[in-house]
Amino acid sequence: VQLAESGGGWVQPGGSLRLSCGFSENIFSFNHLAWYRQAPGKERESVANITGRGLATYVDAVQGRFLITRDNVARTVYLQMNRLKPEDTAVYYCNGRIGDGWPDYWGQGTQVTVSS
Repeated sequence: VQLAESGGGWVQPGGSLRLSCGFSENIFSFNHLAWYRQAPGKERESVANITGRGLATYVDAVQGRFLITRDNVARTVYLQMNRLKPEDTAVYYCNGRIGDGWPDYWGQGTQVTVSS
């Protein structure tokens, strides 16, 4: 399974970006789709995830600002990021897993930079 992220870039504080992650295979059976991020000098952290039934959860730092969605027909998971802050600057990675005990699949990452 190949994953390809897009949509990263530079934005001023308060701005918005929409990340996309396209899968090479059908994602109907993927019960775990997620976005992670890794800032310089920090560990990779989970930002948002969405189940096969569409239940989404978020890390506290992005709650109310980010929205994760999935389009199974398009084989794509999205991350809408609003009211961006400098501390959101990181490389964002897409992740997919069918379920517990199944392999994790990762994208190559896309850089998001928030600065004035």
